[in-house]
Amino acid sequence: MERWMRIAVGCALVAACWCTVDAGEGADGWTVLFNGTDLDAWNCKKGGWVIDDDKAMARQPKGGYAWSKERFGDFVLDLDFKVAEGCNSGIFIRTANLRNVVQTGIEVQVLDSFGKKQMGKHDCGAIYDCLAPSANAVKKPGEWNHITITCNDNLIQVVLNGQKIIDMDLDKWAEAKKNPDGSKNKFRTAYKDMAREGHIGFQDHGKPVWYRNVKIKPLATATK
Repeated sequence: MERWMRIAVGCALVAACWCTVDAGEGADGWTVLFNGTDLDAWNCKKGGWVIDDDKAMARQPKGGYAWSKERFGDFVLDLDFKVAEGCNSGIFIRTANLRNVVQTGIEVQVLDSFGKKQMGKHDCGAIYDCLAPSANAVKKPGEWNHITITCNDNLIQVVLNGQKIIDMDLDKWAEAKKNPDGSKNKFRTAYKDMAREGHIGFQDHGKPVWYRNVKIKPLATATK
C-alpha cells in the first residue's frame, strides 16, 4: 500500500511539472500577449499606452502604435476591443517592417461603424482598402467587441462578435494597387507577395481605443 502511495505522489508531481508552462503560455497552446497587468510583450512609446481600471490597454493622446515584440506567421489571434465615438484604429498583422507599417502589414480595420447599413473597405472588420466585411457586426461605441483573426498561410478569416465577416484568400490579390474586383487599393506590393510573418500592432489614429484579453495561438500544423 505504501509503495502505491509513493507512486501516486510521484505521478502527481510529474503531472504538476508538465502543467507548469511559461507565464504567458497555457497548456492549450494559447499565449497571453496582454494579461491586464503589464505591457511586457509590447513595444510602445512610454506613457503612450496605459492599463486602465478594466485591465485594458488604453491609448493615450498621441500614444503612437503598440507592437508585439514577437513576430507571428500562422496563428489565431483572439481579443476584445472597445472604441470611442468616431474612433479610427486598426489591428495590424504580419507587419514585416515597423518603419513602413502601412505598406508591409495587413490591417483589420477597427472603426466606429455602428448602425451603418452599407459596409465598405474602410469600415470595422474590413481588410483595409482591400475587402469589405460581409456584415456590420460591430457594437455601439463604449461596448466591448470580441474579435478572432485567423491567419493560415494565404487564408485570412475574421469573426466579429460571433459572426464571420471576412474570408480572404491573399493569393487572389495578385496585382499591386488592385483588388480582384477591379477596384484600386494603395498597396505597392500585391498582397499575394506580402510577408507571411510579422508583428501584431494596435494603431493610433487619434481617438480613444481600448484592447484587452489579447491572446494568440500559433498554428504549427497550418496547411502550406
